[in-house]
Amino acid sequence: MIAYTALSLARTLGSLGNCALLSTGHSKVLVDVGFSAKRIGSLLEAVGESLDAIDAVFLTHEHSDHAQGIRGLAKRADLPVFANRDTAEAVQAKLSKPVNWQVFQTGTNFSFRDLLVRSFALPHDAYDPVGFTFNWGEVGDLFSPPRSLAWVTDLGYVPEHVREHIRNVQTLVIEANYDEDLLERDERRPWSTKQHIRGRHGHLSNHAAYELVEELSKNSILEKVYLAHLSKDCNQVDLVRDKFACLQKLLRIDVIDPECGITSADVQLSN
Repeated sequence: MIAYTALSLARTLGSLGNCALLSTGHSKVLVDVGFSAKRIGSLLEAVGESLDAIDAVFLTHEHSDHAQGIRGLAKRADLPVFANRDTAEAVQAKLSKPVNWQVFQTGTNFSFRDLLVRSFALPHDAYDPVGFTFNWGEVGDLFSPPRSLAWVTDLGYVPEHVREHIRNVQTLVIEANYDEDLLERDERRPWSTKQHIRGRHGHLSNHAAYELVEELSKNSILEKVYLAHLSKDCNQVDLVRDKFACLQKLLRIDVIDPECGITSADVQLSN
């Protein structure tokens, strides 16, 4: 059994943070650390894991809802933190302790333990935001067959190169950040902020995410989708579920609640 455990996946603008555990037969890694190290430790304990057992961290970009936990995690001097140069420099500039940075160039492939990692650029309002694909397992291995997962949050639209990357994975984590009507009616955000959220370096709406997943359901090896990074103010879990209901016959689809996330029991991937 290989488990991909989403600890909590939520959006900024008043929400919590982003952090997930990817656990394979030989690796336990965190993708983003948008909570304090103490909070991440508690979330891990809730799914039977611990911070001491984490082998590495992968950062998508420097925004605090994705990277604030690095401050506390830096106490583990041996913990590798994978990030591109712009992200590493932006995060390190706010810290007093050095981090065990493992710097990669966006667009390159590299390995960590049993993981083959591919990085690719995303259109978002950060220094050099990236998505990741993770591949692990071996053909013919009954205990650890080939598996693949893509992590794609914080992007204003989906360029063709991103489509090509995620077309070749079995599991996709993709943001469904906002409902168009709720964002339009929101009285807390000025027009300029709403335009930024809708823009090409903002976030994906429920409809944009749906169009992408519908396309992939017809022309990819995709099996499982996690809809993540929901805005607490401008989205609702039920709206997202209703939007994607017609695709449930083709794919396993889970919506990550920004209030409570989901647990490993919800997202185990059987070999």
